[in-house]
Amino acid sequence: MTTIEQTMTIPAVVSRAGGSVDGPDSLIDATIPTPPTPTGHDLLVEVKAVSVNPVDVKVRASGNRGGTDRVLGWDAAGTVIAVGEEVTLFRPGDDVYYAGAIERPGSYASRQLVDERIVGPKPTSLSYAEAAALPLTGITAWEALFDKLGLTEDSTGTLLVLGAAGGVGSILIQLAKALTGVRVIATASRPESREWVRSLGADVIVDHSADDLDRQILAAAPGGVDYVFTSQSKGRIPLFTKVVRPFGEIVAIDDERDLDYFALKSKAISWHWEFMFTRPRYGYDLEAQHRALTRIAELVDVGRIRTTRTRTLTPIDASTLREAHRIVETGHAVGKIVVADRE
Repeated sequence: MTTIEQTMTIPAVVSRAGGSVDGPDSLIDATIPTPPTPTGHDLLVEVKAVSVNPVDVKVRASGNRGGTDRVLGWDAAGTVIAVGEEVTLFRPGDDVYYAGAIERPGSYASRQLVDERIVGPKPTSLSYAEAAALPLTGITAWEALFDKLGLTEDSTGTLLVLGAAGGVGSILIQLAKALTGVRVIATASRPESREWVRSLGADVIVDHSADDLDRQILAAAPGGVDYVFTSQSKGRIPLFTKVVRPFGEIVAIDDERDLDYFALKSKAISWHWEFMFTRPRYGYDLEAQHRALTRIAELVDVGRIRTTRTRTLTPIDASTLREAHRIVETGHAVGKIVVADRE
């Protein structure tokens, strides 16, 4: 265990009341007790940059029933300043990136404790801001493609990506093209989002706002698509029954509860849920996330994939994080919004 000089408090941004982003206590500047000296597999990280994800917005908007200040944030890049006695993967001074665990205090603080087994070495070719865009979405995309859909470098066929210009879609397209043989059909409606997914390697782009979306997809994949990744499942089951081939597979990350899965039975279409917080929540095969982040960093550093950061806001404070939350809350952000103390 590494010991460090402890200060009594550290700066942070906390959600005191949650609710609307414009509420006075939704996100506020505060000082909080400094995290304790790490034990076990924990690292103490000095946070240099964070990114804002839909989960940040959802947790804030849901309110704070406990009434205690909550530190949000589930994406960070920074430097290890102390390690627990069981740590083997990192040392003080190492630059890292990670998403963390939703039950623990998040990354909107200058220091954070995180389990080394869900942390990766920061890509050396990226700044902290560029790296902070990748962990949560990278792990989500990795688990969706390789743990859920079971794709390999020998996989072929067609993958339909709904919401392709968003954070997960932006890295998922790149991973699919770099590590598998599948053809990617990406959905995007606005000119800027269409150009973005094209630049990431999408083979075909279709407009998910169009009335003839099913015909667009089937024109590109006449026998039906083999795989679907969706962050836009609401109202899409009829579409899936039309455009997915028999014995096809769908993996979803959104929170739609009232879906007619029975409609998929006729074609024996499989439905998978992906939730990247499952491993830390249940302590299941934690080091798989370390391995995924390590591999993603390697792919970045050899130029096979790139950061999905499209905008950096500064500095890390409540006002800036409110702005980032507003952008993400629109549902129209392209790529990832990062908040850092410097570009």
